Amino acid sequence: MICGADEAGRGPVIGPLVVAGVTFENDSGLLELGIRDSKKLSPKRRQVLSKKIKEIAVDYDILVIPASSIDDMRKVMTLNEIEVNAFSKIIDKLKPEFCYVDAADVNEKRFGKDILSKLSFKPKIVSKHKADDIYPVVGAASILAKTARDENVQKLSKNLQRKLNLPLGSGYPADPVTIKFLRTWVETYGELPPDTRHSWKTAQRVIKESKIRKLDNF
Repeated sequence: MICGADEAGRGPVIGPLVVAGVTFENDSGLLELGIRDSKKLSPKRRQVLSKKIKEIAVDYDILVIPASSIDDMRKVMTLNEIEVNAFSKIIDKLKPEFCYVDAADVNEKRFGKDILSKLSFKPKIVSKHKADDIYPVVGAASILAKTARDENVQKLSKNLQRKLNLPLGSGYPADPVTIKFLRTWVETYGELPPDTRHSWKTAQRVIKESKIRKLDNF
């Protein structure tokens, strides 16, 4: 039994971090589907493949970690440690013999060892950077994770955009649409919008800028 595990949403200032794992007897079915890194696929194609992956998989699991939980955990651990814990929970539930993971740590071997140390059993773990582009089973996990996060952000966008009549954007700090949304929300409501990662420097900067503007207005 082989397993692939990957995440989506590590960097955004808004929305959850999603980790997914999926198991197969072998990757022949995935090769036939042309599975690849989710970032190289359109949202529509990811949705189609996500359904097919779930249909042919032996098992799968998806863990959604909301922004508030990320903030709480970051008080006592790093983002890498949060991911290690999440990956280990997924893998422990699926119980594969071999597991391929997309390494979040700059040291890919350390990431794999850290996951292994938290498991209740000892599978063979291969931890690689860009594993979602190397191993079809990790590509499948990346599609499940990305699709689940996209669905979550779409629901979040509908709820928040109604209150500002502004697009939320991708939720990433580098997205000017997202930054405009955050700034406008803070100016309007005096606080960050729901499901924002308060511990992110981007969020803290938006709050600080708003306070400075208010002082300047006196």
